[in-house]
Amino acid sequence: MIALIPGSYDPITLGHVNIIERAACKFEKVIVAVMNNDSAKHDKTLSSKTYMFDMEKRLELVRLSTAHISNVEVVSSSGMLIDLFDELGADVIVKGIRTAADLEYELIHAKWNKAHNDRVETLFLPADDSLVTVSSTLVREHLANGEYDKLTGVLSERAINHLKHNSK
Repeated sequence: MIALIPGSYDPITLGHVNIIERAACKFEKVIVAVMNNDSAKHDKTLSSKTYMFDMEKRLELVRLSTAHISNVEVVSSSGMLIDLFDELGADVIVKGIRTAADLEYELIHAKWNKAHNDRVETLFLPADDSLVTVSSTLVREHLANGEYDKLTGVLSERAINHLKHNSK
């Protein structure tokens, strides 16, 4: 079975990596899809999301952070998740959940995906207790302030070293 784990990964945190590792133990293949979440493309009343890192940098950080997981493949997409799901022959979408608010948000998306592609099933994995407070938003704040010392335990060491030595 193939699990698809989509996200913007701006940047990928140890919380994301934990979900990917756990999925990799349960599925033959895990495809991590670095996505551009451009809701405005589909609904003009919504605004486009802006990213700290471009697609290439996000892909590079995901590859560095998941290099130790043998059954993980990393791809990128700017299209619709339900279309990518079919293109890749995925069996399930895996989403990590930290809070009740995350669950509510992800349930809306899971229901929409199912309504528009009957093959789509979504599996929710609760965040590990030690990683529940990790967020990409907080990471971006630390990076913007050059606070690399505050990223230990939040980003992979490979990602931290890469970011220290390579600017945006």
